[in-house]
Amino acid sequence: MAVVAAALTGALSAVQPAAEFVPVGSLRRRAETCGDLDILAVGASADVMATFTTLPQVVRVLGHGDTKSSVLLDAGLQADLRLVTAQQRGAAMQYFTGSKAHNIALRDRAMALGLRLNEYGLTRLADGAVVAGAGEEDIYDALGLAWVPPELRENRGEIEAAEQRTLPSLITRQDLRGDLHSHTTATDGKEDLETMARAARAAGLEYLAVTDHSQALAMANGLDERRTLEHAGRIRALNARLDGVRLLAGIECDIRSDGTLDLADDCLAQLDFVVASVHSGFGLEPAAMTDRLLAAIACPWVDVIGHPTGRMLLRREPLRFDVDAVLTAAAACGIALEINCQIHRLDLGDTLARAARDRGIPLVISSDAHTTAEFETLEWGIGVARRAWLTSSDVLNTRPLNALTPLLRRHRKL
Repeated sequence: MAVVAAALTGALSAVQPAAEFVPVGSLRRRAETCGDLDILAVGASADVMATFTTLPQVVRVLGHGDTKSSVLLDAGLQADLRLVTAQQRGAAMQYFTGSKAHNIALRDRAMALGLRLNEYGLTRLADGAVVAGAGEEDIYDALGLAWVPPELRENRGEIEAAEQRTLPSLITRQDLRGDLHSHTTATDGKEDLETMARAARAAGLEYLAVTDHSQALAMANGLDERRTLEHAGRIRALNARLDGVRLLAGIECDIRSDGTLDLADDCLAQLDFVVASVHSGFGLEPAAMTDRLLAAIACPWVDVIGHPTGRMLLRREPLRFDVDAVLTAAAACGIALEINCQIHRLDLGDTLARAARDRGIPLVISSDAHTTAEFETLEWGIGVARRAWLTSSDVLNTRPLNALTPLLRRHRKL
């Protein structure tokens, strides 16, 4: 969705460079799925609508007006473009960003203060005078609130926090120091070890855990104990001649259906980092799946549970297990849970990530990169973390490596 939005706004900006084209709606809130794409055209001339409806990506025009047009794109998405003035910019951004529940709560607050809030501005009920409209921050300020980051606008306590000035300082991509889940051509990655390491460095990362698959994932050429330790040797050897990024010799170890791990403990103990994940047996009954996850959490050599719910957005439902039991066990043993940045995963999702944080469970944000380009997906994991109200201190891999290492499960003293 973000790529599609960037292509549209880029094409429109090329024709009207003085105007501002701003994606809003669920994309701006970084929701995990988006039904359509909403774009504001701020300060554009009316003929922008003709440009919009004739872009190469457009397969059908659903509506064409002076201030709003709707089209169906070749990507299968509906896109709407709305023309607003500079004086309406803040009100329009607030209104069209949503969510509906957040907007209803804001409108109710405005009414209680003798004000009316809509997409055109914030006005006084008594005389219609404009109180705010050009700046989104001004809208919130006039309502007695701190500005609420778009990711938090879901009516989940953000308005109360904004009133009390207790909104968190949300994590940003710049806070990430390392990536703790990646793959190479040793298994199912598309790039070799050194290429991935150099790409991680180019992405501004200080360290990278190389976590190729274990043997149960035969289709991915998974590693047995011998190959795992040989691969670890190659990773450590590369560290000796590679500047600017530190590699951790790791594994993504399969959690078998009975809860045992796919590699022996004495092998896992020799690695720097272990992610344990479910890749098969998704249909277990909830009690059996819960036991499976609890057994993996109990292993002292597992540092992180990868993509913990196993969901695939719009493709596969989450695993069925006792969430409370799993979170309780994770908190008790100090294991971390992953926010996997792959766009079809985003797992943990925001609700469970926030619940984990509230229980004191450490979290990591990891790309699960199989190509060099996939380090860019870290931004999507950051979006999930922001929606979960996470700060940089809630995420382990915002720390430099020497501060991260003592916090890993294998080293942590509880």
